[in-house]
Amino acid sequence: MDYSLAALKLLCVQLKDARQTSTQNALTLGGILFQRAWLQGIIVSNDGDGRLLLDDGTGVIELSLAGEFRQRKFDVGIYVMVVGGYFIRTGETAMIKVHKIVDLSPFPDREAMWYLEVMEAYKLFYQPLIEDFL
Repeated sequence: MDYSLAALKLLCVQLKDARQTSTQNALTLGGILFQRAWLQGIIVSNDGDGRLLLDDGTGVIELSLAGEFRQRKFDVGIYVMVVGGYFIRTGETAMIKVHKIVDLSPFPDREAMWYLEVMEAYKLFYQPLIEDFL
């Protein structure tokens, strides 16, 4: 994992436009290289074996837990922040291999603020790069 590439603040719907690059072990979204995505949403499924489904209101993505995260309990209905490696899988739901997950349920305003954070990141950082790419 190349940690010099930023973890992009995104919504699931935006990740649908990500494409695998041919020259690097990375993905591109409108010309922006990345490997990790930063999402927030509600856990809508937990199979008890380290696989969760996260719904951010724009789509659903699978979360793959490893290591210490498999030992923790993540109840359906909690609101979480997750950062991890993004993987496109043909014929299956895209997946995030979780590097960090935090239960934000005790902070009810976090969900409303998240959409504003994603819009701000897009306008300040991603949009200028995408426009230069086009």
